[in-house]
Amino acid sequence: MISYISSMTLADCYRLLGLEFGASTAEIKVSYRRLARKYHPDVNPDNEEAQAKFVELTEAYKLLLIILNASQASDGLSQQQDTDALGHQPPPIKVTKKESPREYHSELSLSDRQLKWSSYKQLQQLLKSRKFARAIALVEGLAQRFPQDSEVRQWQAISYSSWGRHLVNEKQLDKARVYLKKALRTDPHNRSLWTEVERDFRRIEKML
Repeated sequence: MISYISSMTLADCYRLLGLEFGASTAEIKVSYRRLARKYHPDVNPDNEEAQAKFVELTEAYKLLLIILNASQASDGLSQQQDTDALGHQPPPIKVTKKESPREYHSELSLSDRQLKWSSYKQLQQLLKSRKFARAIALVEGLAQRFPQDSEVRQWQAISYSSWGRHLVNEKQLDKARVYLKKALRTDPHNRSLWTEVERDFRRIEKML
């Protein structure tokens, strides 16, 4: 039972509660209450299987609420929406092979692992929709939560470089330099990042 809970994924949580991915907070609460009444130990005093099911349901419910609350909080960090006048799409977050966000780090708690993965998915969407200010606010908050996490540092650097590239396209060159340099300082050993940032600096030089 303990090993099951420790490896519970977001998909497991929705499945246990009989919900589709992306269900609302209200739907999660209604489903949990219905199932909790069914499997509650007071209703099944001699049924160990039902009691174990109740523990699983409660763990899934708590975990989903943690993730939803964190996601809603990060949504409120910034309402600024940024658009690219030239129609350029920001690059996706590139995760190194040895550090996939799905390969959760053992030193993180279950709720922290799920928070990190949920934030990663949200960050991808923000960069894809060119909401760079919100993406940076999200990832900087994540970096404060996980200051030693090299994976989060990589996401932070890519967010800075994406914003810097957008600023180059907008011809805000001084501000672009600031964020491109921040990207390099944040993840100085990322060769791929250095290549992309150097390319952006060459574009700036041609514009001067």
